[in-house]
Formats: sequence, structure tokens, C-alpha cells
Amino acid sequence: MLDVISPGEHNGHMIRKLKRIAPLQFGKMMGVPYGLMGLIFLPFFVIAGLVGAFAQTQAQENAAAGAAALGGLVVMGLLMPVVYGVMGFILGIISAALYNLIARWIGGIEVEVE
Repeated sequence: MLDVISPGEHNGHMIRKLKRIAPLQFGKMMGVPYGLMGLIFLPFFVIAGLVGAFAQTQAQENAAAGAAALGGLVVMGLLMPVVYGVMGFILGIISAALYNLIARWIGGIEVEVE
């Protein structure tokens, strides 16, 4: 829910004030891009992890350590986008709640629309 009031007009454009942001909706809106960012960052983390795992196995001649590192990469690959999405959702809820609290004190953000 987005509550907007209309305090006036300026140069033919309406000036609106954003009074409140629905925390749950904003959390959903933040969770999706954060989850997508997790998917975008995933290949870089996997490449860095593979380089580290191969360097470790070359230095120690221990195949078990490399297999454990590779297993960790698979688990990270599955969980990273989910964890990013959940954190975006939680931070979105907290951000909207803080905005709503502060907007009650100082009046919100003014936006000029046509």
C-alpha cells in the first residue's frame, strides 16, 4: 500500500508526498532483485573457490581437501541466491518500517509528477 497526498502544484506538475510504504510489499520488491544479484555474483564466487580449491590440492597433494571444497561450492551455489533474496526481503521490511517511522515525524518525500 502506497499512501500519497497532494500538497500542491508547481510549474504545471503535481507535487505529491510519499507518506507510507507497505513494509511487506517493499520486502518482496527488495527480495527479488537481491536474489537475482545472488545469481549474478555466483559465478565469480564459484571461480574464486575453484581456484582456491585447485591451489590447495596442488600444494598438499590431498584430493579429499579438494573434494570437500568442491562440495562446499555446490552447497554455496544452491544457497547463495536464496540467502541473498531472504536478506533483501528482511532488509526491505526494516527499511520500509524505518521510512514510515521517520516520515511521520518529518512528512515524507516530495515527488513531482506530471
